[in-house]
Parts: sequence; C-alpha cells; structure tokens
Amino acid sequence: MTVAAPVLVLLDHTETGALRAPVRELLTLARGLAGSAPVHAAWPLDGIEPSASVIDDVASLGATHMHRLSADGDLHLSAVLAEALASLLDATGAGLLLLESSFENKEAAARLAVSTGAGVITDADTLSLVDGRFVAAKTVFAGTWNTTCAITAPLAIVTVKPNSVVVSTIAPTTPVVTDHAVAVSEKARRVTLVERVVRPESGRPDLGSAAVVVAGGRGTEGDFSLVEELADVIGGAVGATRVATDEGWIGHDAQIGQTGVTIAPKLYVGVGVSGAVHHRGGMQASGTIVAINSDPDAPIFEIADFGVVGDLFTVLPQAVAELRRLKG
Repeated sequence: MTVAAPVLVLLDHTETGALRAPVRELLTLARGLAGSAPVHAAWPLDGIEPSASVIDDVASLGATHMHRLSADGDLHLSAVLAEALASLLDATGAGLLLLESSFENKEAAARLAVSTGAGVITDADTLSLVDGRFVAAKTVFAGTWNTTCAITAPLAIVTVKPNSVVVSTIAPTTPVVTDHAVAVSEKARRVTLVERVVRPESGRPDLGSAAVVVAGGRGTEGDFSLVEELADVIGGAVGATRVATDEGWIGHDAQIGQTGVTIAPKLYVGVGVSGAVHHRGGMQASGTIVAINSDPDAPIFEIADFGVVGDLFTVLPQAVAELRRLKG
C-alpha cells in the first residue's frame, strides 16, 4: 500500500558533499511508500552545496523535488533544523518525514513532534502503510523484543536504522530544484554553536551506518592493530566495548552499546568481546554475528551465528592472511 501525500527525506551528507549511505536507503523507501505522490528531498545548506552528481543520484533514487534548505541560524543545531523542516513540511504538504537514525536527527524529530503534533518512531527497522497508518517494526529492551508501532497522527516522522532497506534505482528524471529559506524564531537561536571539530577521515565506513563492523573488547589487551587490519581487509568499520574505550585504548566515539552507538550491520565480528548485556544491546540486531573469544563460556556465543574459541592473536593473523589470499 502507498501513501497519497508527498514524502520528505532529509539528505544528510558528509563534509565532502557526498550523500551518507543510509540516505540512499531512505530515498528507496520513500519512493516505495509514496507511489504516485512526489518525493521531496531536503539538502541542508550548511556551507556545502549539492553537486550535479548528487542531484543526479537523488533523482535516480526517486526524488522528484530537491530543496536547498537554509536558515538564519546554524542547521547543525537541532532547534534550528526542526523549525526549518517544519516550514518545509508545511510548504510541501508531506505526510511523512524520513530521517537517518542519528543522535542529532532523533533530537530534531522530538522537537518537531512538540511543535507539529506529529507521531514519531525512532530506530525503525521497517516501515509500511497498513490501513492508512504508518507502521514501523523495531527492536527494544536491548534487542530482546520485536515490536510494531503505528502512528495515528496526521503527520508521521520516522528515523530509520541503517542497513534496513535494499537500495534500488530507477530511470532518473530531472528533479525540480528550489531554494527554501527559513527565518527561525529567537528561541531556536538561543543556543550558539561555538565550535565544530570534524573527525579526521579514517578511510573506513562510518560506524553507525557501516554494513560490516569489527569490534574489539577487553581481550585485545589494548592492541587494536589486528582489529583494524581485519576491518580494512573486509571493508568494515572499527568499534569497541565500553571497557576498551574507558581504558583509553580507542576513542569513545567507537563505543557500541546502550550508552554508545547502536548498530545493525549485515556482519558483526566481535574480537575479544565477552558480550556483556550493555554491549549486546547495541549490536544484537546485526544480521550475522561472528565471535572470537578464548573463553568458551563467554555470553557472546549465546547470540553468535558463528563462533571461534581461540586466542585472537593466533586466530586473526590466520584469518587476515586467508582473506587476502582469497581476494588475490
């Protein structure tokens, strides 16, 4: 079933102006839900202009309209972004707003719900239209329960987990590109962004949206070189447990778990990870879970699809060598 109202998608992008991978999933999802209704895409003008190739990419994913969204406030602030999106929702008549499930977007979604009366679902795994209502499936309680949530309000706002939608393209048309400038309220500008520090590019995928993640825990004893080497061979991101970040072995931005990043990659490899409940809550929705641990009673083996009982310093070099051989 498809919706009769337009769908709006927020186009999160990198500092280099490239679309973030989850956005391509959102546009694919929007196209399927919109049917014959238009799909609108909002590009936040935060100092980076959308390139011609990005516009073509957005069109091939089904967007019929692209809005260059600007405001007289910093769009990196959730209050400013929320007011800008509220204005664009009103202008387009969209009945559904789709966003990548990031910390920033979830905060903006909450503000939008307060100002517009919209129904909000965060961290959705799937989204469909059932009897005229948007219904999302999501996992809760540290990944131990699967739930379905229906939005009854006229406006639906949904943040979708990365790796939830198979991306597909269509024969592109030329989207209508327009400027949408918003004058935000004084309330939204009460917070001033003093400084933004851009994380140095590692060449690896972003942890929150990566399809493959290799995570290291206490068993690494502080040496993440083999974890990073395996991640680079299989094109994955590097994550860690809370113990590893608390010990200073790796930055806190790599922490996976209830108090860190929640991930849902197609492949998760836990290296020296015991599988404590607070870590499992952040990765249990992974498609395939591989565990490497010297303790056969480690809790991670309870949820692993494939387990290796052994010393990671022996197992990983062999695994990396074999993977390189297979890759030629």
